Amino acid sequence: MKLLMLGAGAVGGYFGGRLAQAGADVTFLVRPKRAETLARDGLRIRSGFGDCTLAVKCVTQDRVAPEHDVAILTAKAYDLASAMEAIAPGLGARGHVLPLLNGMVHLELLDRRFGHERVLGGVAYIAATLAPEGEIRHLNDFHRLVFGPREPAQRPACEAFAGVLSGVTFDWQLRDGVEQAMWDKWVLLASLAAITCLMRASIGDVVAAAAGERLTLALLGECAAVANAAGFATEAKTLANYRTMLTEKNSAFTASMLRDIEAGGQTEGNHILGALLALARKHGVATPLLEVAVTHLEAYAARKRREATAK
Repeated sequence: MKLLMLGAGAVGGYFGGRLAQAGADVTFLVRPKRAETLARDGLRIRSGFGDCTLAVKCVTQDRVAPEHDVAILTAKAYDLASAMEAIAPGLGARGHVLPLLNGMVHLELLDRRFGHERVLGGVAYIAATLAPEGEIRHLNDFHRLVFGPREPAQRPACEAFAGVLSGVTFDWQLRDGVEQAMWDKWVLLASLAAITCLMRASIGDVVAAAAGERLTLALLGECAAVANAAGFATEAKTLANYRTMLTEKNSAFTASMLRDIEAGGQTEGNHILGALLALARKHGVATPLLEVAVTHLEAYAARKRREATAK
């Protein structure tokens, strides 16, 4: 099976690198500058699960061949349009797309571009960042992929991909009903992003404040209520685990969205929080704290646009 990994950033570089390390046929579709860095320095991963420097296959968009069985997407949501156009020439006639984006909105866009029958479901669990010098740094103690078919005809493609994963060092699961896993992560990520971005602080700092734990759990309750209204209720055991994660004292846990804000960059606010708020309104679910978080990120984006125009 030939795999096309879009990008060699934090998430794509980590999982693609681990796949290459295990002997999988992976080609990284990257921009020319990143291709130069990888050719010179290799793909460098620093992780508690083992460091490595790998010589990997790279291709730029103008040279990608239509020979790949699965294209793996780890782009930010705001780059999805360009990401779809980038991978399209690299897919074979029956090739599938495996998106590892957060939220659910991207599925509709990918279905429209490639056809529902070619778009699998998937979600990644990892905290990682791409350092300025090009090194991928794994920031937490888990690294997991969950993927699966969104319709029965996709099962053989998922099983073939599972065969490729047999030698990797990260955790993975082929799961029927994969959209539930995607919703479960959305509930957690939306809660985490909302509270850490609003407070500009880690979970440990938030719960150190007098009302921090109460507000965090209220946000989790709102996000879970939206999932329930949409038909993807989060299991009680999973919610209990989320409550523990989101109220751990001294925790350095933050959303990457907060890191994007602190760097003055673009965020996935509309895709992660705005889309959830839109569903809350559609289903008549009251989410006052989520609305505040969305407004906060919209104001941040408006300020960025105004400042860019003023230059």
